[in-house]
Amino acid sequence: MLKRIFITAGEVSGDMLGADLVRELKRCHPDAIIEGVAGPRMIAAGCTPLFPMDTLAVMGIAEVIRHLPSIFRLKRQLLKHCKINPPDIYIGVDAPDFNLRIEKSLKVRGIPTVHYNSPTVWAWREKRLNKIAKSTDLMLTLFPFEEQFYRERKLNAAYVGHPMADAIPLAIDKVQGKLELQLDSSRPVLAILPGSREKEIHYLANDFILAAKQCLAAKPDLQLIVPLVNPKRRAQFEAILQDTAPELPVTLYDGQARHVLIAADVALIASGTATLEAMLCKTPMVMAYRLAPLTYQIGKRLIKVDKFALPNILAGRELVPEFIQDAVTIDALTEAVLAQFHRTAECIVEFTQLHQQLQCDASVEAVKAVDDFYQTTLKTN
Repeated sequence: MLKRIFITAGEVSGDMLGADLVRELKRCHPDAIIEGVAGPRMIAAGCTPLFPMDTLAVMGIAEVIRHLPSIFRLKRQLLKHCKINPPDIYIGVDAPDFNLRIEKSLKVRGIPTVHYNSPTVWAWREKRLNKIAKSTDLMLTLFPFEEQFYRERKLNAAYVGHPMADAIPLAIDKVQGKLELQLDSSRPVLAILPGSREKEIHYLANDFILAAKQCLAAKPDLQLIVPLVNPKRRAQFEAILQDTAPELPVTLYDGQARHVLIAADVALIASGTATLEAMLCKTPMVMAYRLAPLTYQIGKRLIKVDKFALPNILAGRELVPEFIQDAVTIDALTEAVLAQFHRTAECIVEFTQLHQQLQCDASVEAVKAVDDFYQTTLKTN
């Protein structure tokens, strides 16, 4: 039985993932001490917060550099605590730049290490596998192809499923979804998700807005809805909308991306996790992404995958139209979006099959994998 477990999450997504894991760990190991670097959700689930997660929840090179002293201080304090109170197992949730360094130090000391949610080494920077091999005894993956990727390279991994697939039901009631957002349930809905980062909205919002305008001209009863991740991104999008098409009837929402995707008949989406969420909400979609020209040229040489939308990666074929960089044009987006309104039944079947693959009760499977790994470790030591 595990008696002391140390868990580190470094950002909001890790706190959400870690909270479900903590609840299941407490259910299976009610007497265990579960402590670590925790956010509010992990704390509510029962993790004792020894260090604040805010120290690690920084984004952008400038912000990271500014916080380096506190990040290094946290690392020293964490390793000192684990030396004085060695855990039976260390679990790093997301935050690979920080967690892999901690895992490497602890692994050298003989403390078993687990990393929950693989970095995208299968897409780019595969050389990180060397660091992972030296740091992590067990990688818990959210996607089935990730487990295969690691095992083909002789690294220990276990696929546990995706918690988002557990949270979203297989059957989606889009009529009810429209009513909950006070939309007309008899009229079609196009959701526009231009991204959660400043640069994404900068490079995509203008074309997304103008494509939506052309879609509205082709389908006059169309309802346009846009969720924005925070007030800054909302203000940024509103400014672009005012410059581009101030007369366009668009309803904006603060957050509520999932509610918007449930209500939508079709979505126009920036690449990223939103494509997975749209798939789980059974929403036909068009994916587009554009970067600064130099960034794109550099990234093109580093990225190994030929598909970018997660439904396409999971299916191994194109279920979702993708438009990257120069292929992102107003007319191309308009044509693709309008075509998706005729693919509802087909997408429901395809997306449901993928949803079923990912719906594994991730936290339960993760704790089973941790327990099996720990028992094996005890037997071999």
